[in-house]
Amino acid sequence: MRVLIVAVGSRGDVAPYTGLGAGLTAAGHSVAIATYKMFAGLVTSSGLEFRALPGDPGRQGFSEDGEPWEQGAAPGPLGVARFMRVVADHMRDVQSGILEAARQGTDVMLVSGMGLLGGYRVAEGLGIPSAGLAVQPIHPTGEFPPPTVMTRSLGPWGNRTLAQAVLTLGGAFLERSSRQLWKDEGLPASGTRGIYRRQDNAAWPVFYGFSPAVVPRPRDWRAGLEIAGYWWPARPAGWTPPPDLENFLAAGPPPVFVGFGSRNPSDAGRLNEVIGAAQRHARVRMVIQAGWAGLGTASQAADDTMVIGEVPHDWLFPRMAAVVHPASAGTTGAGLRAGVPSVTIPLSTDQPFWASRLAACGVGPAPVAYKHLTGPALGAAITDAVTRESYRDRAQALASWIAEEDGIAPVARSLAAL
Repeated sequence: MRVLIVAVGSRGDVAPYTGLGAGLTAAGHSVAIATYKMFAGLVTSSGLEFRALPGDPGRQGFSEDGEPWEQGAAPGPLGVARFMRVVADHMRDVQSGILEAARQGTDVMLVSGMGLLGGYRVAEGLGIPSAGLAVQPIHPTGEFPPPTVMTRSLGPWGNRTLAQAVLTLGGAFLERSSRQLWKDEGLPASGTRGIYRRQDNAAWPVFYGFSPAVVPRPRDWRAGLEIAGYWWPARPAGWTPPPDLENFLAAGPPPVFVGFGSRNPSDAGRLNEVIGAAQRHARVRMVIQAGWAGLGTASQAADDTMVIGEVPHDWLFPRMAAVVHPASAGTTGAGLRAGVPSVTIPLSTDQPFWASRLAACGVGPAPVAYKHLTGPALGAAITDAVTRESYRDRAQALASWIAEEDGIAPVARSLAAL
């Protein structure tokens, strides 16, 4: 069966689907991933076909005046609104790319991220069976508020009402630039409310790529919404660890990982200084991932610090004393899989949600608010993470639980039914 996975977003929105795609390939399917050109190597090195979508996610993190939109890292409704404004006009080209990718030979479409709504519309219009994929909860529930907006509960009615509004209005906003495209292509022209209604009435399947041990399935979700378990990024074929990194790890006690991945806060220079001060305060060795923020340029002691590029987290994290990150969905899962404590510094979108879940699971201290981030504050959180045994004990217990899960199996079983 020819399976097309649509993955729209940053690296963290694409990498999990390389693992899912590799698993479906092992089950006998032919799998392609439609995503941005900058991720072509990530896809093909996992043994999957690449189909290009137009655009550059590196530019999606910037506002119209060229400044990073994550100004001071403002989570909550304002941050989400700014993000939606930045990417909305970009979506017409993406939707057109999804349509072109689907026409290249597809039996089943699995759509995700910002392409979830447009991908469903394309699949419906072309008569291709489809299912949804997500790495954070997006469907309304009364059990918690919408993860991209807030973490403070508004009660069952308030949580569900706000989540429904975010889903409907956000979808309509992202789709606004594509109305003419759908008209020109003769695809369904109904609004987002109509699409969601059809999905609900048909119990359209959506699979969530995280563990029910971290977020239990809400009791009020409709049929067809399934928490499958994590999809682990495929390790690039032939990858071997850099010798200098292996030598650094062997030269002393386990270091602390610090990385912000594809996040690029506006004051990355200050963040570098904070990391250096935190390292001196906590007196730990560090592995710093440069990422899009260009971390690791502060004057840390060379003997105690290693600056790296992309390294598979499944290889690196088990060798760490703790991991410091903004709590994106993928890095959150990688830390749990490795069984190591986490120190979280949430910036925006769903990161405060995952940071709060890690703290609730007992695998690390309370999140450190970015706007209050200082060297001593981060250093104290790191010291707490590496010295309190209960964090590591709980992390290792969760790692054992997650190791028993198979997030690919529910998706693979669904393909025949689709």
